[in-house]
Amino acid sequence: MSPRRFKVAAAQYPIDRLDDWQAYAAKIGRWVTAAADEGARLLVFPEYGAMELASLFPEPVPGDLHGQLPAVAGLEARVVELHQELARRHGLYILGGSLPAEVSPGRFHNRAWLYGPDGRSGFQDKVMMTRFERETWGISGGRELRLFDTALGRLGVCICYDVEFPLLARTLVEAGAELILVPSVTETLRGYWRVRIGAQARALENQCLVVHAPLVGEALWSPAVDVSRGAAGVYGPPDLGFPEDGVVALGELDRPCWLHAEIDLDLIPTVRAEGTVLNHRHWPEQAVGRAQDVVKLLV
Repeated sequence: MSPRRFKVAAAQYPIDRLDDWQAYAAKIGRWVTAAADEGARLLVFPEYGAMELASLFPEPVPGDLHGQLPAVAGLEARVVELHQELARRHGLYILGGSLPAEVSPGRFHNRAWLYGPDGRSGFQDKVMMTRFERETWGISGGRELRLFDTALGRLGVCICYDVEFPLLARTLVEAGAELILVPSVTETLRGYWRVRIGAQARALENQCLVVHAPLVGEALWSPAVDVSRGAAGVYGPPDLGFPEDGVVALGELDRPCWLHAEIDLDLIPTVRAEGTVLNHRHWPEQAVGRAQDVVKLLV
């Protein structure tokens, strides 16, 4: 099998109230082992998957929307160490569930770490904050996009709301990304569909693959992730080498599980060169000027 053809696992991951760190480590270990046993080489956990760590602290932290930020952020180094060890042990790549990272005193980013089988790791901070994050929770956006050059291929990460903004994914694709990972958490089906439609649109316009992994279930003790809806999905362009609707794989709504799919990154250069349409190549042709200039021409 080509090294660019491999199995990916996207988590429909539930938040649990945990007794201690050992319970968290055991849970993550079980999930990683289950995906590895199915032959997955890339695992994708959802946005804010690590917020269940707030349950490890005494009251009032678990129910304190703002107080849980420094508490969970203080565990970042332990979370990284745990996932690094699991990635090495199983010989695979893991995009861990994102968590708040304290980038300066009292200032937090939403950060997702990518771990490799060789022990190396790197992170992507969410760029675009939702209204809840910026107006209620007080989490700020990052300003850098990172391309991860892995043995599987070049990939990028667009965290939830980020995938609804086409220029972010386009920047990653122009840097060489053929696979975009989209961890998310949405409390309504409307939110889920916004992220899913964004993921499918990015696959279409960039002629690339997109893997979407959502948080699911109820954690009514948490003001941050109390209700989460969604289904994991793997999407490509509806064109040469891909399903007619572009849906490579789709999970069952709201059910905790792994969604497994086999993907082939060698299909990307082929569809970009020989597809029925050439969205990736034709992207620059849409530079028609500013909106006010267009309006002047139409009046």
